Amino acid sequence: MSEANAAIIAEHIAAAPLAHLLGIALERVEPDLAVLRLPFRDALTTIGDLVHGGAVGALVDVAATAAAWTGARLDAGPRGTTVSLTVNYLAGARGEDLHATARAIQRGRSLVVCEVTVAGSGREVARALVTYKLEHADAGR
Repeated sequence: MSEANAAIIAEHIAAAPLAHLLGIALERVEPDLAVLRLPFRDALTTIGDLVHGGAVGALVDVAATAAAWTGARLDAGPRGTTVSLTVNYLAGARGEDLHATARAIQRGRSLVVCEVTVAGSGREVARALVTYKLEHADAGR
């Protein structure tokens, strides 16, 4: 993965408007891997200090997107979008920062499959499988 890929991920994926609104921060990026943090704040809760499942789902989506883009060929006009996202919630997250670890586990011609684990204070709160479509303008040439 190039420094340019890391910069795109930091500046345009982890800092995209929704990610910024939620406070998501990129902690680590390397080939086929991205780790992001969702800091706890009251605005992300449903009742009391329980983190809303939608906030967790958004964290999953941003993390998977970042992992997918570690393999983008920037000189080939890449563009992408999430095409499938399945989240299994394992436990409630209460009043704590969450960390998402996303791994690209399969890369095809245009589809990237990512596994994402979301953890709080020492326990997993969600696991997800995300399919991301990453196309390059020069594909098929």
